Amino acid sequence: MREHIRHQVIEKDGAPVFVVIPYEDYIRFISSKDDLIPHEVAKRYLVDEVSIIKAWREYLGLTQKEVAGKMGITQAAYAQMEKSGARLKKDTLDKIASALGIAVSQLEAE
Repeated sequence: MREHIRHQVIEKDGAPVFVVIPYEDYIRFISSKDDLIPHEVAKRYLVDEVSIIKAWREYLGLTQKEVAGKMGITQAAYAQMEKSGARLKKDTLDKIASALGIAVSQLEAE
């Protein structure tokens, strides 16, 4: 769970227009951007209930065959890894993250 960021909301006519945070919190936030997940990926995972791996692959515009090729495995083997509920070892997640060009922490939603 992420730590709460201290902030101040500046409003105009009762509507929020800016958020001000301490500089040290800002630096900490931007240095942890590798943990961020784009809205499109989160939506596919949470709403459409596809695996986080599949959601990322689709978001990045890659085919299963392309990712499998980067990993040095067959498309069929990769397809099994991409299924919802697949239990993958840490080293496998590392290889998938590397093939997708993302941080492994971005696959750890499951």
